Amino acid sequence: MELGTETLDLVGYAASAVVLFSFFMKNIITLRTVNSIGCVLFLLYGFLFDSPNLPIIVTNAGILIVNGYYLFLKKEEKHNQVKEGK
Repeated sequence: MELGTETLDLVGYAASAVVLFSFFMKNIITLRTVNSIGCVLFLLYGFLFDSPNLPIIVTNAGILIVNGYYLFLKKEEKHNQVKEGK
């Protein structure tokens, strides 16, 4: 896909800003959720190059999987606490 350099840069800067913003979150669930949004933006950014930028794609896909895994664990933990009446 061919985009102008300005548009491509804008997506990259937006992704960077969202990831940076995620680290200001005190709640780990919010942090991982916002960070995941940044990862999705970085995936988009990586695919928008004329030739997909694999280091960006692979790294952020991995981080997205890790975030998803830990969000799943937190959801299960909360579900079990509710189930046990805690």
